[in-house]
Amino acid sequence: MNTPEMWVAIAFIIFAALVWKKASGAITGLLDARAEKIRAELDEAQRLREDAQALLANYQRRQRDALKEAEAIIAHAREEADRLRSQAGTDLEASLKRREAQAMDRIAQAEAGALAEVRNLTVDIAMDASRRILETGIQPAQADKLIEQSIAELPKHLH
Repeated sequence: MNTPEMWVAIAFIIFAALVWKKASGAITGLLDARAEKIRAELDEAQRLREDAQALLANYQRRQRDALKEAEAIIAHAREEADRLRSQAGTDLEASLKRREAQAMDRIAQAEAGALAEVRNLTVDIAMDASRRILETGIQPAQADKLIEQSIAELPKHLH
């Protein structure tokens, strides 16, 4: 019982227990911090997604309003055409065609503008999110995979 080997073994066991106690606390703290950081990044990504969806809904509402306005313009043009038909048949036909073409141009311009804004915003959000992810030290293979996946999903989110 009083052999030096036994005392060395007891001292070693006490030393290992103390080191394990200190190391496990540090490891647990690091893992908790990493999990919290990932949770914060996921929350931020969810917020960005919700913002993008809200903007998309806003642009879709604007597009619907533009279509309603175009329909109102067309309806107004038709009423005016009925009133002017008795006065001048040829002038009326030219005026109606010109106004209808203008309304279609406005619709096309409004739709193209809304789609361009949504696309630009989506690209900006995706680039910002990618930059944040890349700055946090993601592995190159995983970054390439995430970028390819995001690019593949863009058309689905735009329509």
